[in-house]
Amino acid sequence: MTDRPPTRLRIIPAMVLAAGALLLQGCVIPSLAGAIGQNIERYKKIEVLAEYEGLNDQTVAVVVQCDPSTLYEHPSVYGNLCMNISRRLQQNVPGIKVLAYQQVMQWQYQTPSWSMLAFGQIAEELGVERVVYVEIYEYRLHPHGNQYLWDGACAGSVGVIERDGWDPDAFAESWDVAVKFPDITGVGRESASASQIEMGVLSKFVDQASWLFYRHIEDKYPDAI
Repeated sequence: MTDRPPTRLRIIPAMVLAAGALLLQGCVIPSLAGAIGQNIERYKKIEVLAEYEGLNDQTVAVVVQCDPSTLYEHPSVYGNLCMNISRRLQQNVPGIKVLAYQQVMQWQYQTPSWSMLAFGQIAEELGVERVVYVEIYEYRLHPHGNQYLWDGACAGSVGVIERDGWDPDAFAESWDVAVKFPDITGVGRESASASQIEMGVLSKFVDQASWLFYRHIEDKYPDAI
């Protein structure tokens, strides 16, 4: 009859296997934790201060100008931007009083040569202390020469006219704003409608233009997909 090996010797291989498994886990766990940490960082939100606080406690009008080709091909862009930027400022800028966008658009309609006026005169005729002047110089839903893909873009300048500033006929501050939607390339016409693309482009532009004037929360990495 064969002698049975001591119990102590049979336990040793099991202990070695368990220790090996723990060592392997020790390599995997930090890697997994690192990946989770990177993913959290990628989608982190941050608080951003206003770049210009001169609209606080002021009467303000939002004036939008588009080039004739944009107005002809996309007539709703002008009113959409004027309305939504005005509303966003009214909701978020402390003490502001924004002139109703309908009044601004009516004034522009009744004053065909308004774009030729000096900046200070625009503020004076609208009866406000500040004018947020938005000029759109690029707007499209497709890449140039290709109507079968979506590649929305909106670019323009945002300037502030201070009626009581040291030079009311020049911008006190100005910025360039450019957005794209969708964030990925190669999106075909069958994947979305024109109204969805337009909504995405204008929403992003309104965000970027309005955020210049009040504290807000935004993505730390806005281009992360």
